[in-house]
Amino acid sequence: MTHINPDPDPDRTTGLEPGGGVPPGETPPAESSMPEAGPQETHNPPTGWAKGPLTLILVLAVLVAAFFLAYALVLIL
Repeated sequence: MTHINPDPDPDRTTGLEPGGGVPPGETPPAESSMPEAGPQETHNPPTGWAKGPLTLILVLAVLVAAFFLAYALVLIL
């Protein structure tokens, strides 16, 4: 099996200037910088945290903190 170099030979590649540079117009233009690239989402706008999950997380955090406080008090006394 012979190895084939994937790089093109600069002497046989069209569009290259001496030294390997590419002249203007040979490459596609850069992507445009549009401020709004995607469609505007109006069917599901972000509204922040819902009250139910936020309350559940806070209650769980308070219960865990109370458990560790009670455990520390049992170890001290």
